[in-house]
Amino acid sequence: MENFQQLQVYQLAEKISNEIWFIVKKWDYFTKDTMGKQIVRAADSVGANIAEGHGRHSYQDNQRFVKIARGSLNETRHWLRLAYARNLLTQEESDRLHPLLNELSPKLNAYLNSLKQKAKG
Repeated sequence: MENFQQLQVYQLAEKISNEIWFIVKKWDYFTKDTMGKQIVRAADSVGANIAEGHGRHSYQDNQRFVKIARGSLNETRHWLRLAYARNLLTQEESDRLHPLLNELSPKLNAYLNSLKQKAKG
């Protein structure tokens, strides 16, 4: 069994987390302390849940953590929408993140489906 760092879905989640981190680092103190912490936690939670689920070595537990990761991805989308509406994200930053988020969502679903298939067989 491969380790979680080799999973494409994990690598993409990590890439998104790092992109968001470097964006939020530039924000002023108030913004970082309020919205910044929330968005970084949500984004980091996606990869963290993929890693934790993988470490459980149970398909059922792993599926549960991937579902939590999907929820964290949606929370990340929420914070990014607010950040953009509040002029905290530039159009360029939004344009860079949007395709990554759109790529990660189906990858999480595909990973979840593969875990379901493995649990059956």
